[in-house]
Amino acid sequence: MDELAWWQRGVVYQVYPRSFQDSNGDGVGDLRGIAARLDHLVELGVDALWLSPIQPSPMADFGYDVADYCGVDPIFGNLEDFDALVAAAHERGLRVILDFVPNHSSDRHPWFQESRSSRTSARRDWYIWRDAAPDGGPPTNWISHFGGSAWEWDEATGQYYLHSFLKEQPDLNWRNPAVRAAMLDVLRFWLDRGVDGFRVDVIWLLIKDDQFRDNPPNPGWTPGQSEHDRLLDRYTADQPEVHGIIAEMRQVLEAYEQRLLIGEIYLPVERLVTYYGHENSGAHLPFNFLLIRAPWNAAEVARIIQDYEAALPPDAWPNWVLGNHDQSRIATRVGPAQARVAAMLLLTLRGTPTVYYGDEIGMTDVPIPPHLVQDPAEKNQPGIGVGRDPERTPMLWDASPNGGFTTGTPWLPTGSTEVNVAAQAGQPGSMLALYRQLIALRRSNPALVVGAVGKVTARGTLLSFTRSHAGQRLQVLLNMGHTPCAVPVPEGGRVLLSTRPVAAEPAGGMLSLAGDEGVVLELP
Repeated sequence: MDELAWWQRGVVYQVYPRSFQDSNGDGVGDLRGIAARLDHLVELGVDALWLSPIQPSPMADFGYDVADYCGVDPIFGNLEDFDALVAAAHERGLRVILDFVPNHSSDRHPWFQESRSSRTSARRDWYIWRDAAPDGGPPTNWISHFGGSAWEWDEATGQYYLHSFLKEQPDLNWRNPAVRAAMLDVLRFWLDRGVDGFRVDVIWLLIKDDQFRDNPPNPGWTPGQSEHDRLLDRYTADQPEVHGIIAEMRQVLEAYEQRLLIGEIYLPVERLVTYYGHENSGAHLPFNFLLIRAPWNAAEVARIIQDYEAALPPDAWPNWVLGNHDQSRIATRVGPAQARVAAMLLLTLRGTPTVYYGDEIGMTDVPIPPHLVQDPAEKNQPGIGVGRDPERTPMLWDASPNGGFTTGTPWLPTGSTEVNVAAQAGQPGSMLALYRQLIALRRSNPALVVGAVGKVTARGTLLSFTRSHAGQRLQVLLNMGHTPCAVPVPEGGRVLLSTRPVAAEPAGGMLSLAGDEGVVLELP
C-alpha cells in the first residue's frame, strides 16, 4: 500500500461548488461554504475533493465558459478564499483537484475578444476561424453538443468560428503552439498554489480534423435523441494528435510531486484505454463512465468489469464512476435500494472510485419546473431529457426548508429535504453509514485496493467477484434483484460487511442474500 500514489489508495469526492454550501445567503454555493463542510468529507473517509469550475465566467454554461483561467469568480469568492480552502483541506489530509476547461473559453475571454477584433489580430489563430461554404453557410456540417450548428457567423470579420458547445464557448485552436504554451502555464499557475491535480474537461475533443471534413451520419440515430448524435464524431473527437497534447500536460505535472491528471472521456472501452498513453505520456486516470451508461443487471455489469480489466494496458490503474454533474443520479437510475448495492460495487472494485456529492446520502434527481430550468442544454433542446439541473441540486445537510444549504433562495430548488446528512449521521443503517463503512473497509483491507479481480460471474440477479492480495481473499456478492437468493460459499467464510444493517452468516456452505443486498465475504 505504501508504494501506491495517494490517488491509487484513495477515494475522490466530486463537489459541484454552486450546490455544496452557500456561506453568504445569495443562494449559490461558494468556496467558504466548501471549507466549512470539509469535516464531512473527513468523516466520510474520502481522500480528495474535486471542484467543478470556479474560474471567472459569465456562467452561460455555469463555469464551463471560462473568462479568466487564473482567477476565481466573485460568486465563489476570490483567490485568497481558494488558498484558504486548499490549506484547510491539506491540514485535514485532503487533496484538492481542480477542473481545467481547455477545449473552449468564454467569448468574453480577452483572448477571444482580441481574436475576433480583426482577421489580422495577433490572436486570430488562437481560435478556429473558417470562411463560409460556397453557399454562404457553415464550413462543415458539424453539430454542437448542445444542438444546432457548431459554427457561428461573425459579421464584423466575415468568417465563422467553431464552438463545440454554446456559441458563447468558442473552441481554442490547440494546433497553435502559443495556445498550448499559454494553457500549460495555466496548469503551472494552479499547481504552484498547491492544487494536487486536474480533471480535464472533454479532453478527447481538443483537436479537430485539419481538413475540416463533414462528419458522417449516425445510422443508429432516431428522432427524439440529442441532435448532436445525428452525426458520428469522426472528425471532431478522438483525433490522433490529441495524445501529444495530453503528453505535454502530463509532463507539466511530472515536474511536481504526486500530482494527478484525470481526463473526461466518453468513448468505447477500447478507445478509452489508449488515453493512458505510454511511459508517463497519458492521463493517470481516463475517466471510466461504463457503469453510468450500463443497464443495471448482473450479466451486463459482469461483462463491463471483465472487458475493462482485459483492455487495460500493463500497469494502468483502473477507476470507476457511478455519477457526476452531467448524469442522472444513481439512486434515480436504479432506485434507493439498489443504490446501496451500487455503492458496494463502486467501493469494492479494483481502482480509484469517484463519489458524486450527495450520493453518499442517497440523493435523487429533483424535477425542475420549466420556469426554473437553468441548464442551457435543456433550454436549447427542450423536452428530450438532456437537462442536467436535476442532478445538480443543492446538497441536503438537514431537514430545514433549504436543506441547510442556504439562508437565501437556492439557485435550484432542493425538493424534499427528508434525505439529509443530519438525519443519517446517527443512524447505523443509513446510506451515509454504509458509505463510511465501505470506505473504512477499503482502507483497512489492502485486498480491496491492490488485490486482483478474479472470478467475475453473473448468475441470475447475482453478481460475484473476488479480490485477492497477500493471502487475503475476499468475495463480493451483489444481489441486483429484488428477491432473495441463496449462494453457495466456502466453509469458514465470514461476512465483513452487508448493505443491510443485519446480515445473515453463512450456514452449511450457503449464504442467504435478501433482495437488494450486497455483502463482502472474507474467505478462509
